[in-house]
Amino acid sequence: MTDGILIGGSPAGQIFLNPRYANRHGLVAGATGTGKTVTLQCLAEGFSDLGVPVFLADVKGDISGISQPGSPHPKVDERVQEIGIENYSQRGYPVAFWDLFGRKGTPVRSTISEMGPQLISRLLDLNETQESVITLVFEFADNEGMLLVDLKDLRTSLEYLANNRKELGTGLSVSKASVNAILRRLLMLEREGGDQFFGEPALQLQDFMATSRDGRGMINILAADTLIMNPRVYSTFLLWLLSEMFEELPELGDPEQPVLVFFFDEAHLLFRDAPKTLLEKIEQVVRLIRSKGVGIYFISQSPSDIPDSVLGQLGNRVQHALRAYTPREQKAVRVAAQSFRANPELDTVTAITELGVGEALVSTLQDKGIPAPVQRVLIRPPHSRMGEATAAERQAILDKDINQKRYGVPIDPRSAHEILLERTAARQKQEHETELAERAAKAEGKTKSRSRGRESAGETFLKSIARAAGSSLGRKLFRGVLGSLLK
Repeated sequence: MTDGILIGGSPAGQIFLNPRYANRHGLVAGATGTGKTVTLQCLAEGFSDLGVPVFLADVKGDISGISQPGSPHPKVDERVQEIGIENYSQRGYPVAFWDLFGRKGTPVRSTISEMGPQLISRLLDLNETQESVITLVFEFADNEGMLLVDLKDLRTSLEYLANNRKELGTGLSVSKASVNAILRRLLMLEREGGDQFFGEPALQLQDFMATSRDGRGMINILAADTLIMNPRVYSTFLLWLLSEMFEELPELGDPEQPVLVFFFDEAHLLFRDAPKTLLEKIEQVVRLIRSKGVGIYFISQSPSDIPDSVLGQLGNRVQHALRAYTPREQKAVRVAAQSFRANPELDTVTAITELGVGEALVSTLQDKGIPAPVQRVLIRPPHSRMGEATAAERQAILDKDINQKRYGVPIDPRSAHEILLERTAARQKQEHETELAERAAKAEGKTKSRSRGRESAGETFLKSIARAAGSSLGRKLFRGVLGSLLK
């Protein structure tokens, strides 16, 4: 029977992460180049060995090698002996590659409706007034029973509300200036490739929660080396995933091990410039999602990158080295040291600045969820390759991935864009027909007027005679003509 997930070794012995408390979330922090990626790789391997599916974002492009066996190396052998690992072997792990852009993995899509107005507004960096317009678009679509699938649906709906304000009434009245500002944001998002994220078929969460034939948890790797160039899209997508898990997964209470572990790399991007309402939502999700068996592990350079309300909920912590050259960095070191349960035999503040590559301060939750005293730990070497998989190795995995059949080909269903275009075309046709009918009626009225105005030559002649009879000359002429007729 295993003691849990082996993290590494310390003078006190081997250090494990207890699966029972793995859903109490965690933090892996440290300066660039101190070994965070290897720690992430070891944790992902450990969860997979327990049959727990994992999701992680490959920000630097160097975690894909987890799909391949590691290579023997003297330094690896030395570390194995130092930690006292028995039956160590090199092996690859079951992996599913995903990519919002569909280049290095199976395409990942959501719909506008599923993402909701708040996350869409964050994605577009909208102000409160513009966010209220987006909310009205969602309300309008719900009332009309229309799906908002992609950016075309959102754009067409915005334009429809702006162009039909009088007909729709004050409840759905929107400012054209606000709509135009949002449309410009949509254009910017499309140019950055964000439009590829929206569409059908949308991702089904259960496809992230699979196991391989040998019972190991699938490690889902999101290619994020390009995505991270747009931090807002990156963080919004991962926040959407968390929200979907929170809404869809059933309550489990306190399971023996997680049903899914979610690693959020570059976590500071999630909280940067986030409005108060969004921060409150993130805090709520982190606090409550553990009862659904999901563990969230934030990866960042410093604990100070994480708001205190969230940091206080991260029970399992791995702290790699931090540099303390400036007053701000020194403060970050003190914050990191204070986040651990004290160990009388260890000067935590000093240790954080002295840690070598592959070393970390570790504190995990023990029985009854009590944090263990902090230990200085040598992180174990991964079983899999440290580095990236080759293009051929990645493609071989994709060729066998059943998700390619499910999500490889996009679908464009009949949604708000098509419905509103049809509705607009029908209204324009009706208006055109009405205009033609009015023109025809007007033309017919003029024709009748002209026909009533036409007189025979005899009628005209007699009327002229009648008018002439009114004058003395006319009367003479009248008599003369009448006399000649009577002869």
